[in-house]
Amino acid sequence: MKAMILAAGRGERMRPLTDHTPKPLLEVGKYSLIEHLVRSLVESGFVRLIVNHAHLGNQIEARLGTGAQFGATIEYSAEGETGLETGGGIYKALPLLGDAPFLVVNGDIWTDYPFSRMHNMVPAGMAHLVMVDNPPQHPAGDFVLHDNSAISNDLDGRLTYSGIGVYRPEMFAGCQPGKFPLAPILRKLADESRLTGEYFPGNWSDVGTPERLQVLRDQCG
Repeated sequence: MKAMILAAGRGERMRPLTDHTPKPLLEVGKYSLIEHLVRSLVESGFVRLIVNHAHLGNQIEARLGTGAQFGATIEYSAEGETGLETGGGIYKALPLLGDAPFLVVNGDIWTDYPFSRMHNMVPAGMAHLVMVDNPPQHPAGDFVLHDNSAISNDLDGRLTYSGIGVYRPEMFAGCQPGKFPLAPILRKLADESRLTGEYFPGNWSDVGTPERLQVLRDQCG
């Protein structure tokens, strides 16, 4: 299975740190956020990676290279300086991702999720999402995860989508090239009972602000 790391976000809330450095290259300990993800994915058996990028994306390519240093093969989907949002970015990368289900991981998260759990997953519906407890900055959550693993748009008991999921390429059928978000597609699939998920209670952080980055750096020494 291939894995795609979403690394094209502008990181406006991380400014001024992201004025000269793309957010996935901000460092925590010895490595950048995206290097931690690449290493974790490779250790879990994902060795064919696709990385999209936009703002200062040449720096990401320079840091990760071909992936050989990690024991992987990395291909890039360049979106220009402005980016295509999450949905548009994945759609543009579909020729690189192929016809089989693929893993997608946000490039600005920190987690110890065991990616090996996803390596041979074929979603029962169109996508399978990893859900986490709602962080302080997102108390309302995104979706409800039911005991039978179904995901719905119900309001009570929502959890937060972690940015880790396995998608079937067919879920983008009917989309057009260009900039568009992913969330409306997921909401529609939830309404159609074509989303499943799982709950992850381990370490997960959305590194969205300089303050959260500093907390993570302090925790990791």
